[in-house]
Amino acid sequence: MANQQNGKMMDPIAQAKFEARAKIIKALAHPTRLFLVDELSRQERCVNELTEKVGVDMSTISRHLALLKDAGIVKDEKRGSQVYYSLKMRCVLSFFGCVETVMKSVAEENLSLIEPNARK
Repeated sequence: MANQQNGKMMDPIAQAKFEARAKIIKALAHPTRLFLVDELSRQERCVNELTEKVGVDMSTISRHLALLKDAGIVKDEKRGSQVYYSLKMRCVLSFFGCVETVMKSVAEENLSLIEPNARK
């Protein structure tokens, strides 16, 4: 299935680029994974620590971490019987700032519908 942009077919290189971007964004598109990235932005953690913080079973956390690793966002290091994860791409935190800017803007727009003078 071909994608169109401005009435023209999207070339395969552009298609691959957008698909790669989507993979990264999809990896972040879950509240638990966002929490894991936030935790790992502070310090590296082992799977057991992350499991305790989230409060779900270890296999669920491992699947979330595998998605983040596959997308290139986190990295892991095996030490004995433990696997430690850390944030590989700190630039993802800039994306969080952008998302929060959008959230604030949307909230202000919604508030202005209720209170027309709220934005002034």
